[in-house]
Amino acid sequence: MTDPRTVVVTGAGRGLGFAMARRAAEDGFRVVVAEVDPERGERAAADLRAEGLAARFVRCDVGDPASVDELAASVGDMGPLYGLVNNAALANGVGGEEFQDIDVAAWDRLMAVNARGPWLVTKALHPLFGPTGRIVNIASDAALYGSPRLAHYIASKGAVIALTRAMARELGERGITVNAVAPGITEGEATASVPAERHELYRLGRAISRPQRADDLVGLVAFLLGDESRYLTGQVIAVNGGFTMN
Repeated sequence: MTDPRTVVVTGAGRGLGFAMARRAAEDGFRVVVAEVDPERGERAAADLRAEGLAARFVRCDVGDPASVDELAASVGDMGPLYGLVNNAALANGVGGEEFQDIDVAAWDRLMAVNARGPWLVTKALHPLFGPTGRIVNIASDAALYGSPRLAHYIASKGAVIALTRAMARELGERGITVNAVAPGITEGEATASVPAERHELYRLGRAISRPQRADDLVGLVAFLLGDESRYLTGQVIAVNGGFTMN
């Protein structure tokens, strides 16, 4: 692209978020690494620039409306926005308790980031979109499968799926597509704390039994950000080696 279009990826400082940001940059987009951890975010953007890719770090806590507004102000200085990947979420150390034992504060904290966060970010950024655009929300196949002892996480990701459909209806006339990707357990730092029995459950339940990697996801996200997905919206696509099947 001679005039790079801008794509914001939240939670892009590591893992799946970084992999998606890198692929978007490799595809010619100018990427905004929106990350709550400044050290991680600066390093991610610097790593992309070291590869000759267009990247900029902007600190953002998706659970904090003021921080999201600051992200919007910073991105607004870059011209019309083309894409948004709502990836930031709390996943580390989540799960293990039955639904009735989950602390109210823990429930609210997870919901503030995982469910309210994508709404806040899209609410703040959608006025910056040009005549067309792409929004990709990262959900989870846990919300499709109904994993036990994970109720607050499942509820938050189920909310992301429902929000995807609502926003697709409202933004379609502007040429903005909104879709969700529902990954399975993806190997990396964010899933290191997932109990061994859940990893084994996935291994036994997948049609493709090998562990899932970040690069199993990025191609689909790249497609959803691209021009060829212009008539695809409001959809939830599970990428989990066949652990769940529609």
